[in-house]
Amino acid sequence: MAKRFIQLAEVSEVLDISSAQAYALVRSGELPAIKVGGRGQWRVEVAELEGYIQRMYSETKTFVAAHPFGQGQE
Repeated sequence: MAKRFIQLAEVSEVLDISSAQAYALVRSGELPAIKVGGRGQWRVEVAELEGYIQRMYSETKTFVAAHPFGQGQE
């Protein structure tokens, strides 16, 4: 059975970012997560991470369309 939740260390590995950046995404609410256990460790649902990745693809596509590469550079 595939895991439903992953640790922030795994999130940072998947996104190839630092642990601090993964924590910042969660704390800002940009990447939904939950705190579990007595020590309040963060967990991210795999489906939420995939949704975040898809949103970033969409935002990047919109940004690229609005800012074509090489336009206005002479």
